[in-house]
Amino acid sequence: MGLERYRYIVVEGPIGVGKTTLARKLGEHLGASMLLENPDAIPFLPKFYLDMTRYALPTQLSFLFQRVDQVASLAQMDLFGGATVADFLFDKDPLFAEMILNDDEFRLYSDIYRHLRVQAPTPDLVIYLQADIDTLIDRVRSRSRDYESKIGDGYLRKLTERYSRFFYDYADAPVLIVNTENLNLVENADDFRLLLRRIEGMRSSREYFNKA
Repeated sequence: MGLERYRYIVVEGPIGVGKTTLARKLGEHLGASMLLENPDAIPFLPKFYLDMTRYALPTQLSFLFQRVDQVASLAQMDLFGGATVADFLFDKDPLFAEMILNDDEFRLYSDIYRHLRVQAPTPDLVIYLQADIDTLIDRVRSRSRDYESKIGDGYLRKLTERYSRFFYDYADAPVLIVNTENLNLVENADDFRLLLRRIEGMRSSREYFNKA
């Protein structure tokens, strides 16, 4: 079977790994609907990177509300409709909360999360993108978002470690773990075709793609 068996694909990974860019590329290739995070719509985000302690809770809740609204539409997804590609996994939301909130804030967040959590369809495939931490730092520093220039290296390292632990235990959907160090999945057509063939050839629930 080819790519048509994947109706709901999620591309995930830490900041700077290229998940949104690849999600757009896959969506275009598949003629799929897109479900993308919109960090520019989070008013607290620039302030968060300047003062994480003060703005952690409103930032986290704003992302949670946005994601709930986005995935709610998937709960009614037509079983015979087209594919959907997303650049976030809803079940990953607590990963950030555990990292940035204090104990009281996390208890409040957890209560809200349990009340708001929607029954989104389980992805048919999660593509988890990885890169060396120094590569991620360089990519974030080279991007044009002014507020991202305030992100500390320590935060990025801690976040990347959290992602690794999360996907080490994640078993709700098939996962293709992709090392992006030697891949240019968006600008190199050969690399993108390699990825597509790797996806089509998946036979188990957890596989790896590492171009030497």
